[in-house]
Amino acid sequence: MEYVRAHAGRRVTDLTRRDVARALLSVPSGMALVALPDLRRAMDAAGNPLSPVFWESAKQMLLLIEAGVATVGEVQRWVESTGTEPILLTPGFFIWPEEDERGPVSEEMYSRLVRHLEERLHAGEIDSDALLQGDQRARRAYEELQDRWLNTPLPDGRVPGHAVADEQNEEIMAAFDEQEATALSELRRIVVGLPRQPELPVAELEGAAARLRVLLGQPGYPANVLRACAGFEERPMPDDDMELWLSVAAGIAGPISDLSEEDDTVEEFTDLDGEVSHEDEVLANLCEIQFADWLAAVAALARLGPGVLASPERIARLIAESPDITTEIDMSDPDELRASERLFTAVVTLWGHLGVVDADDVLTPLGWWGLPLALERAWSPKEY
Repeated sequence: MEYVRAHAGRRVTDLTRRDVARALLSVPSGMALVALPDLRRAMDAAGNPLSPVFWESAKQMLLLIEAGVATVGEVQRWVESTGTEPILLTPGFFIWPEEDERGPVSEEMYSRLVRHLEERLHAGEIDSDALLQGDQRARRAYEELQDRWLNTPLPDGRVPGHAVADEQNEEIMAAFDEQEATALSELRRIVVGLPRQPELPVAELEGAAARLRVLLGQPGYPANVLRACAGFEERPMPDDDMELWLSVAAGIAGPISDLSEEDDTVEEFTDLDGEVSHEDEVLANLCEIQFADWLAAVAALARLGPGVLASPERIARLIAESPDITTEIDMSDPDELRASERLFTAVVTLWGHLGVVDADDVLTPLGWWGLPLALERAWSPKEY
C-alpha cells in the first residue's frame, strides 16, 4: 500500500481505482498478483476498500497479462474503466498524446480532466463498477462526458481539446523546421564541396522560362499543379526569368499551396468514396517525399553532373546508395524501391516541363545548375 500511495502521490484515504490500477501495472504482473490480496486487505483496513468488482477485474487483468494474452487495447480499456482515466481516443476523434510525449499544456489539461472525472465520480455521475463490467450504456455516458469537457471553454477561455491540439501542431511545426534547417545546412555543405561549380546556362534558362510562361497560363494538368507548387494561385508570376524558374522548381520540392477548388462541385467535394484526381495524387506524392530523400537525390545529381540519367528508377537507387543520409530503403526489397520510384515519377515528369531533364530523363545543364538552388530556396525562410 505504501508503494501505491507513493506512486500516486496521495494519502491512502484519497487513492482511487485509477491510482491502484496504474500502480499495479507499473510492476511485473507476477509481483502484482502476489501482492494483490495484501493490498486489498490494507486498503480495507485504511477505510478505503474500493469495490469487489474492481478487485476482481484487477485480478483477471493481471492474470491475462501474466499469461501473455492481454492486448494493449484491453489493458488501456481496463484502466479507462476505473472511472477517472481519460479515454485515449474519444468518439469526437480527440486523441491524447502518449504520456512521454505530452507538452506542458497537454499535461495540464490531462490533469484537469482527471480531477474533473474524480469530481463527477464522487457526485455519482460515473458508475465505475458498470464500466468495469462492460456496460455499454455506462461507457457511452463516460465517453460523452469527456467529449463535452474537452469542447467546453475553461474559465480562462481556453477550450481543452483545442489547446492540446494547438500545442501538438506547434511541436510538429518546430520539429519540421528543425529537420528543414538541418537539411539546408547539409545541402550547402555538399554544394560547396562539389568538384566543380555549375554555371548558369543563360540560353537554356530563357527558353525554359518562355515555355513555362505559356504552360502556366493553360488550364488543367500540369499547369494547375505547377501553379499550386509555386504559390501562383495567390500571387502574380514574377517577370524575371530566373525568379520564375526557381520559384516553380523550388515549389516542386516544397509545395506552397493546394490546388484551387474554384471549379469543384459540391458533389465532388462531399464524395468521400470518389476517385482522387491525378492532380491531387501528384501533389500528395510531392508532399510525401522526405527531406532526406530530396537531399540524397539532388546531392547525387549535383555530383554526377549533366548527362547522367535522372529517371525515377535511377533516383531511387541513388537515394538507397547515398553516402549523405541514413535511409531505410532496402536495396534488396523491390517493393521499397518501387515506392520511392512512384514518388519521384511525379517529380521527374514535372522536371521535364522545366527543362531539368530532357525527353530521355537525362539531367540537363539547366537542371544541374538549378536543382541545388531550387532546393535551397524551398528550405529557406519564405519572404512572402
